[in-house]
Amino acid sequence: MTVTDRPDDALFSAYDLIIDETFDCIAGVLDRCDDVTVNATPHVPGVNSVFALVAHIDGMIGYWFGSFVAGETIPRDRDAEFRARGTVDQARELLARARSRVPTGVAIARTEGVRNPSAAGTTRPDAAESTPEFVLLHVLRELTQHTGHLQICADVVGASA
Repeated sequence: MTVTDRPDDALFSAYDLIIDETFDCIAGVLDRCDDVTVNATPHVPGVNSVFALVAHIDGMIGYWFGSFVAGETIPRDRDAEFRARGTVDQARELLARARSRVPTGVAIARTEGVRNPSAAGTTRPDAAESTPEFVLLHVLRELTQHTGHLQICADVVGASA
């Protein structure tokens, strides 16, 4: 769903396009993985698996657009996201859920702002002061940053091209 009833529609249309392209890119990486490579990690300290990064993307979007902006109660264990393991199909389900939260989160941020600035689930000490504009840009930055991470991870662990 794209909101197209405000003067800043061109900006939000571009935002929607970039978000969609990024989710498509993640789906393409998952298409290259099997149930082994989706959980594999490069032999570099602190690097996460493709599955863990998808779990983190789901948790991040659930927090910022679900709990923080929309005021939903979405439990989050951020540390567990980075230890998560599963199948490619489960990663696709997490990705679909994250993607499905974006249109509503964007629409609420645009029209109402933030419904629950005290929502728990982030490591940001200044989250309660975050504006809707910050949330939109933060989600985009985190989504694209972690997409790059999972692309590199898939390349290093030998996911098929």
